[in-house]
Amino acid sequence: MRAMTMATPDTVRGARARWLRRAVLLLPLALGACGYNSIQTLDETAAKSQKEIEVQLQRRADLIPNLVATVKGFAAQEKGIFEAVAKAQSGLTGALARPGGANPAELANANDNLSRAVLPMLTLVTSYPKLSSDAQFLKLQDELTGTENRVAVSRTDYNNAVNEYNAYIRKFPAVMTAKVLGSKPREYFEVTDAAKRDAPTVDFNATPAAPAAAAPAVTPPAAKP
Repeated sequence: MRAMTMATPDTVRGARARWLRRAVLLLPLALGACGYNSIQTLDETAAKSQKEIEVQLQRRADLIPNLVATVKGFAAQEKGIFEAVAKAQSGLTGALARPGGANPAELANANDNLSRAVLPMLTLVTSYPKLSSDAQFLKLQDELTGTENRVAVSRTDYNNAVNEYNAYIRKFPAVMTAKVLGSKPREYFEVTDAAKRDAPTVDFNATPAAPAAAAPAVTPPAAKP
């Protein structure tokens, strides 16, 4: 009869070590096959793009008080406009400082509200011609325009990243991995009210409206003798 050999502790440890080495080698392949690595990469890309939007929105919010102060120097009586801008600016900074992280849709709505509040203030140049030639106003206007352009670029980058991420976690087998990880679709940076998705614009080259012509004087009829 064949003699039975008993495994020694060294043999068991050696077999276990070989198994662990194989598992370590196969783990990246398994993670790649189930989509884990791709989910993490796409999610990180979207998160980075959102942070860039937040940086540009914060910069925009920081510019508004200086712009308001400059315009006030020429049009202090336009209190209603300045109050609306201050309220909208506060709404944007509040959305940026939201506990637990900013919500993209909330940021988009707050940013749109600020754009619509700022528009009447910027168009005051048609009523106060000296404002349009003020160096500080022109500087802030250029900075605001540049920031808005960067917000638009960041928004496009973020929405593209979100679109790719959301599409990927719906595909098999990534959809199974996403459920295990708790990975959920990300929100787009877009205004939730479809009627407001066309951003307001202002034409700084518009010709100021001419003042209304005075009504002709009416001569009262001569008294009858």
